[in-house]
Amino acid sequence: MENNSYILMQRYELGRQLGKGTFAKVYYARSLITNQAVAIKVIDKEKIMKVGLMDQIKREISVMRLVRHPNIIHLYEVLATKTKIYFVIEYAKGGELFNKVAKGKLKEDVARKYFQQLINALDFCHSRGVYHRDIKPENLLLDENDNLKISDFGLSALAESKRQDGLLHTTCGTPAYVAPEVINRKGYDGVKADVWSCGVVLYVLLAGYLPFHDSNLMEMYRKIGKAEFRCPNWFSPEARRLLCKMLDPNPNTRISLAKVRDSSWFRRGPKSKEKEVAPAGTEVSSPSENNMAAEENEESGRPSNLNAFDIISLSDGFDLSGLFEKNPLNREARFTSREPARVIISKIEEMGKHLKLKVKKKDHGLLKMDRLEEGRKGFLSIDAEIFEITPTFHLVEVKKSNGDTLEYQKMLEDMRPALQEIVWVWQGEQEQTSQEQQQHEQEELPQNQPQL
Repeated sequence: MENNSYILMQRYELGRQLGKGTFAKVYYARSLITNQAVAIKVIDKEKIMKVGLMDQIKREISVMRLVRHPNIIHLYEVLATKTKIYFVIEYAKGGELFNKVAKGKLKEDVARKYFQQLINALDFCHSRGVYHRDIKPENLLLDENDNLKISDFGLSALAESKRQDGLLHTTCGTPAYVAPEVINRKGYDGVKADVWSCGVVLYVLLAGYLPFHDSNLMEMYRKIGKAEFRCPNWFSPEARRLLCKMLDPNPNTRISLAKVRDSSWFRRGPKSKEKEVAPAGTEVSSPSENNMAAEENEESGRPSNLNAFDIISLSDGFDLSGLFEKNPLNREARFTSREPARVIISKIEEMGKHLKLKVKKKDHGLLKMDRLEEGRKGFLSIDAEIFEITPTFHLVEVKKSNGDTLEYQKMLEDMRPALQEIVWVWQGEQEQTSQEQQQHEQEELPQNQPQL
């Protein structure tokens, strides 16, 4: 397999070997269906079963399906035979970030770019209850556009892995990158342990060598425990301050990822030549386009009409997403209103201003709302579309068009009270209200019956 191409299940053509570990080998491959380049991790079933790692493999699959992010290696599918398990994953053409650092320190702007992508992706993992626990340059890959991709979730843990004390207790990771509390074996917070490892990575990117290193492992652990390290003279004061906060040996006072993202060194970047940069997914109109839009007649701004078949298809009973998604996160919400379209639009605009959303009206009752601050998966963008059922009765559909689903759901919760004046009923609540009414009627019924 190492030297010749090999056809896997009539789906992939395996080529050269990209890497090798104790229990697995990784190959470059090409899809015979789409011609897409992929990487395939081939795991020996017998070897992992002998050492009791099957549960770890299952956990890795679950984690990789849970953390879909632009800066995390994507798991396309998992195949298996009697003797092998195959992970079909995204191919990172640029190889390991370690190979770049091995040639020497990186320029500060280059290191910052990789570090920003690492922190954003890791923050996303933590929001999903996933702790990587083995962050190091060897597990950070680069794609063809030089964007960072976190890989190898083999040692990761899920939130449910915590014990009753709310901490993780499995000692794992790479010695030079592991946090002091993990070495002490008294339980640790997965989030704070990952922050420490990111601090070591940042030091390595800027310095070209490790902050804690010794030929004697116990001496290296002692240095880690006391955070004994020195910053080279080429480190900027801002970088030094950030590193000291990340490599704090006390996890209780160690900086959080949110504060890392808010630090002056992290936020600094190449200045844009443009006067204003629009969020991803935001459409920018020229003055002439705005004038043309203003001159359009009122008819073009009217909401779309819904016929009987449209209304039936929007019913909860015809929602088939449950057949295709496990524990799906709601990406859309609907409510009905007895207010005219102009009142609904006015209220949504007022709500957008209150929630710091940039609201833009489009044709046929469509409003686009963009969050001005970047989130975990770029800028959150929400569409609100108004449909006319009758001239005095409308259905409004609110759905995410860009950004993180959990951030969208939180924003939706903030929207609900702000829209209550125009909402007749939210979809899904009508059935609950009906059931409560029936229950109330049944409770009242015996009191109204004549006594025999």
